[in-house]
Amino acid sequence: MTKVVLRHETRYQYDRPVRLGPHFVRLRPAPHCPLPISGYLLKILGVEHSLHWLQDPYGNFQARVTFAEPTNELNIEVELGAEIRPVNPFNFFVEAYADKYPFSYDSALEKELGLFLECTESGDLLLEYLDKFVKKDVYITDFLCSLNQNLREVVDYSARLEEGIQTCEETLAKKVGSCRDTTWLLVQMLRHYGLAARFVSGYLIQLVSESSPDGVKKDSADLHAWAEVYLPGAGWIGLDPTSALLTAEGHIPLACTATPERAAPVSGSREVSDCRLDFSLQVSRLNM
Repeated sequence: MTKVVLRHETRYQYDRPVRLGPHFVRLRPAPHCPLPISGYLLKILGVEHSLHWLQDPYGNFQARVTFAEPTNELNIEVELGAEIRPVNPFNFFVEAYADKYPFSYDSALEKELGLFLECTESGDLLLEYLDKFVKKDVYITDFLCSLNQNLREVVDYSARLEEGIQTCEETLAKKVGSCRDTTWLLVQMLRHYGLAARFVSGYLIQLVSESSPDGVKKDSADLHAWAEVYLPGAGWIGLDPTSALLTAEGHIPLACTATPERAAPVSGSREVSDCRLDFSLQVSRLNM
């Protein structure tokens, strides 16, 4: 086990004092986070404000921040402590009726999962790609891993800085996308296969490992996105198409939603103005 502290700063600079509408900050670990969180602090700096915590309809924590006066800056700081310990991503049980693909959710569960089964994209490239994986009587874990692995081979990763999410057609045509683009593609694929899936935004912490010299060269933390699929008996299981792996000890979910827009780390409105955005993420180990 390794204890770490993650520090995340987001800084907005406006070209003049502007009025800000209510902002929603989704930067607190979700209730189902598999890692022990030993401490959490959210600070809003640069402007007088009021902050209230609530849970959205999906159960995610979010802070609603309102502002009393115009400002030319807004700074959001997060500090959290976490215990990084080995996680076996395959340590789950699936109900017997769902251990092979395809299967059907029972009627009550299907109704509860309704939003996560909604297919909103059905372009030609997506449908053609889906046809490649139509299989029968295959173990569900093998089916999911093959989807995840193939996406990693087909779509190259790019740290795209533009706002928004590419459509599935754009990602398949360009064969390149950010983690959020590939995640949304995977979510839509899973739903077309009749599997409930949701979009996840979170932190990814990667630590240097002496036992794995081919891993990362330095400790790092990033905002990241991945998908979760619902398996009867197991619950929500994380799939990271950027790495082609199931989520494990470094993934800290923040917001899990039916659509990417509802999982944005920060959302809100402001008066028309030019805005400069800067951010930084750092992770440090605590001496034991």
